[in-house]
Amino acid sequence: MITDYLVPYHLVIFGASGFTGQFVAEEVARTASEVPGGSLKWAVAGRSRQKLEKVLEQAAGPELRTEVDILVADVGEPDSLAAMCKQAVIVLNCVGPYRFYGEPVVKACVENGAHHIDICGEPQFLEGMQFKYNSQAADSGVYVIGSCGFDSIPADMGVVFTRDQFMGTLTTVESFLTVSTGPDGGCIHDGTWQSAIYGFADGQKLLSLRRKFNHKPLPTVGSKLKRSNEIQQYTVPFMGSDPSVVKRSQRFMVEEHQASQVQYGAYAGVGGVVSVAKLIFAGMMFWLLVKFSFGRNLLIKYPELFTFGTFSKAGPSRKQMDGTSFQFTFCGEGYSEDQDPSKGNPNGKIRVLVQGPEPGYVATPIAMVQAALTMLNEPSSLPKKGGVYTPGAAFAKTTLIDRLNKHGIQFSVM
Repeated sequence: MITDYLVPYHLVIFGASGFTGQFVAEEVARTASEVPGGSLKWAVAGRSRQKLEKVLEQAAGPELRTEVDILVADVGEPDSLAAMCKQAVIVLNCVGPYRFYGEPVVKACVENGAHHIDICGEPQFLEGMQFKYNSQAADSGVYVIGSCGFDSIPADMGVVFTRDQFMGTLTTVESFLTVSTGPDGGCIHDGTWQSAIYGFADGQKLLSLRRKFNHKPLPTVGSKLKRSNEIQQYTVPFMGSDPSVVKRSQRFMVEEHQASQVQYGAYAGVGGVVSVAKLIFAGMMFWLLVKFSFGRNLLIKYPELFTFGTFSKAGPSRKQMDGTSFQFTFCGEGYSEDQDPSKGNPNGKIRVLVQGPEPGYVATPIAMVQAALTMLNEPSSLPKKGGVYTPGAAFAKTTLIDRLNKHGIQFSVM
């Protein structure tokens, strides 16, 4: 239980003064009383004490401000990271892009006995940390759980939920993401845009990294996944981390629990013809410019121009966040309990809905904080040994989905 830990802080939010980190701090302040006895001990950490003080004033209010400590730590100063990690049960790492700033924090956590949660949507970083630190984390009993924000808890836990609700053997799942905005529209802070730019520019390095794992193909049950279109708008393949995260979870389920693989395809709705035309134009410009350093510099300097305002340096306003929501539709197929999966075609279907508030700065803090509280309160439900895990691998046997349901990220069978 939460009171069993001997270090000063249950949670330390690293990068709490960043755009996303400030919302994570607010979410921790809101949920601190939900632990047994209401005794959550937490701190914020980052480079600037002054900025962190401002965040705490906004997040915790005067009555909590004196109870929340400030730690000064910098990714460029390993000793400061080590000191931070020695004082935490879990470090909530909000400092991105992770490809530039993430590894020193993971390394410090593994070497100093703190669990690590991030909200990364960069497959190269996530898989790189697994390749480099999985064995060391297992030896240290440290859990490093990546992509615990909108990337990729709704998708990964959505597939887990779909499998658990299906009466039989689930073989394929497709997810269709749609995002709705209010009259003020919506946008995403350009930190995410920068991560995408560097990720696509380094695509070959990701392929090279995957070859190093030397994974054998997973056995498939039933027919191969075929794309369908279950929502009433144009769709494109989802370009985020969800497919790679879900596939890593499935590999864990097959190799560790002898489960059958669920094949997964991820798509995003893009609206009508005008939206498709904008997407094609923006996509062509992106692919043209991302290959060259001067092009990447242009994309980074003018995110609003190249994305029709989807990304901005200022990020969304509170009003825009209030009017924005997301919805995942999961369409699963498989064999009913009375049918042999090795014979014939799948005869069962299931549809699941995962929906929630604005993805980047409302849903992401909720998902990250509930993941952390789940770790604190249900250690015996985590995988038997430490290591580098996906949310689906780490939380499949916990009550994380129930916790999310109570905090505005709803999982339901349609």
